[in-house]
Amino acid sequence: MLQQRYLYFMSIPFVIWLIIFSYMPVWGWLMAFQNYKPGKSILDQKWVGFDQFQMLFQDASFYLVLRNTLAMSVLGLIVGFTVPVIFALLINEIRGSAFKRMVQTVSYLPHFVSWVVVAGLVTKMLSVEGGVINELLISLHLIQEPIQFLAKGEYFWSVVTVSDMWKETGWNSIIFLAAMAGIDQEQYEAATVDGAGRLRRMWHITLPGIRTTFMVLLILSIGHLISIGFEKQFLLGNSLVSDYSRVLDLYALDYGIGMSRYSFGTAIGIFNSVVGIILVLTANGIYRRITKESII
Repeated sequence: MLQQRYLYFMSIPFVIWLIIFSYMPVWGWLMAFQNYKPGKSILDQKWVGFDQFQMLFQDASFYLVLRNTLAMSVLGLIVGFTVPVIFALLINEIRGSAFKRMVQTVSYLPHFVSWVVVAGLVTKMLSVEGGVINELLISLHLIQEPIQFLAKGEYFWSVVTVSDMWKETGWNSIIFLAAMAGIDQEQYEAATVDGAGRLRRMWHITLPGIRTTFMVLLILSIGHLISIGFEKQFLLGNSLVSDYSRVLDLYALDYGIGMSRYSFGTAIGIFNSVVGIILVLTANGIYRRITKESII
């Protein structure tokens, strides 16, 4: 510790930030067991035990938004890991450094675009009047008339997943590219001498080389399966697809903060956190049993 004291000193601001914004707010969890009314101290509130959780689990809307949350989370998890890994593999095989840097830069840019802008672009592209997607499908004779993608619930999950994939693929591939850069190049040279082509080198060297990184990110992402935010769903959704667009965070915003039911909203937050912890521990336990390795 003495030898690495400067690293510890550098970490102090982040530890302070973590305590202030991640641990101190846990005190507010007491509201989930109260009938919280603004204006009174949190210790002067009326205690109601688990009544808020009972109301949560008895609400039919809760199970609807839970279904939507899990569906979009699983789709995002599958696409959000598969596509960036494939993209990173392809970039890693580019030999021209200038072209490689250009592709990386262009692919990163959408990450820095606000979801407000992305939602506007997606809405325009999927429009029935002059929308690029509908015009392309009609020109290819795949459909006879424009499809109202944002007015049909069965399309909403796919629209959100594809939009998120376009926005985040380049950014999510960065850590995989960094892991690939750390693989011993002598393994590739030896495989080339043995006659292995690019696909075999990727399958037998690159993918095993990033397995640990992939699994760590996957397990951590599983812990956020039901905490996916609400920006995408709020901006792309509308009243016609509300049965498919409402997620738990949006449910907490509308039925908790929006209706001044702060205790109810806090109960939803606790449910998210507890389920997230259980998912992380379960995924890590399965990984440890299969590979004898663990991230915890």
